[in-house]
Parts: sequence; structure tokens; C-alpha cells
Amino acid sequence: MTATILPLRGGVHGPDPAAALVRLEAHLNRCALAANTVKAYRRQARAYLVWLADPVHAAEQADAFLDHIGAEAAVAAWRRALLAGGASPATVNQGLAAVTLLYEHGASMHIKTKTARVPRPGAPKALTRPQENALRRAADRRGPRDAAIIYALLGTGARAEECARLKVEDVAITARTGQVRLFGKGDQVRTVPIAPPARERLSAWLEMRAGPLTVDGITDVVLATAAAARSPLG
Repeated sequence: MTATILPLRGGVHGPDPAAALVRLEAHLNRCALAANTVKAYRRQARAYLVWLADPVHAAEQADAFLDHIGAEAAVAAWRRALLAGGASPATVNQGLAAVTLLYEHGASMHIKTKTARVPRPGAPKALTRPQENALRRAADRRGPRDAAIIYALLGTGARAEECARLKVEDVAITARTGQVRLFGKGDQVRTVPIAPPARERLSAWLEMRAGPLTVDGITDVVLATAAAARSPLG
């Protein structure tokens, strides 16, 4: 016997999810959030609705827009699915924030969610030599810009924020030497030498640069390059 799957819709299943998304979009257009945050919230809210529209999830979470109990159960299931899929706690919590707004402004429901635990900040684990070499190779395959970013981060120990603050005049490169001036927290300045491999990549990018990157942009480059380095096709 085949079970009948009812799609999520208004009426007995509560507010229409598509209409809820429209109302959330209107709210995000009015609020004073950063542009990157608005973009992320839109993406996360849509991802939740796509997940919810899957036939299996739609059947299991048929009350997702009916009442608080159904909504919180659906969000909790989505949270578990994200974590099981390898999403970072920060990404999961961003998604939960977006979905909370989706319900609040799109369906007039104030739901409670359990955030994912974010590890305490500490010194990151050092890369092994094979991992570092794989990251460098992946960066070279991605082009001059990404290679310059990865080699600069690896070669100088700069943080993404320091890398984002760099200006042309902060990088001094000659045929045999090179150094970079980094501006850290509290306007602390330190000068770090640049190894030959990093000098080559930075010089190549400086010749064709198309504009500065934000901290988020640099972080995206690092994450994408790390993913490419781990890929068996890399």
C-alpha cells in the first residue's frame, strides 16, 4: 500500500510557505542588517523550504507551518540533517536564525530553536606538510588571485582580517626579497618577510588585480581551496 503524500500548503497545513518567504523577503528589505547577512538569511530560508518540500520531509513534517509544535519539530529535524551532513555549527546557527525570522515575519510564529554548539576559540591545528602542499596546489589551479591569498596566508601567518586590510603600498617585493606590513587588532603593525613562492604569486596578482576582497570573500576562497585540496580529483 502506497501512502498518500500531501504537499505543504495553506489551509489545514497553516500559512503557505511560499507566501511566508515573500513576507520574510519584504522584512529583510526593510531591516538594517548587513548586505552579506541579508543574502545569507535569504539563502538559508530558501534552503529550509527546499528541504521541507522533499516528499519524505513533507510527509514527516506536515505540520511545519501549522502550529508552534509542528514548526519547532520541523526546524529541529532540519538542524539534525544539517549537522549530519557536515555543516559547521556557525552555518547551522545562521540557518536557524534565518528560519526563526521566516516563521516570525512570514507566519507570525515565535519559535524556539536549539543552537548548535560552537567550539571554543583556540589556536588552529597546524597543517601537515602534505596538507599544506595540497592546499598550495589547489590554490595554483584556482588562479592568480586565490593563489596569492593562500600563499600569503600560509607564508606570513596573517589572519583573514589582516589580509583584507592589505594595500599595494603594504607589500614590498624585489627580485630577491619581500616583506608585507600587516595591521592587526588595535592597529598593531607588524612586518613579516615573504618567501619566494608567495612573492611570485603576490607579484602575479598585483599585476592583474581587480579590486580588494572582503574578509568574507577571503574566507570563501580559503574554504573553497581547502575543499578542492581534499577532493580526490584535485
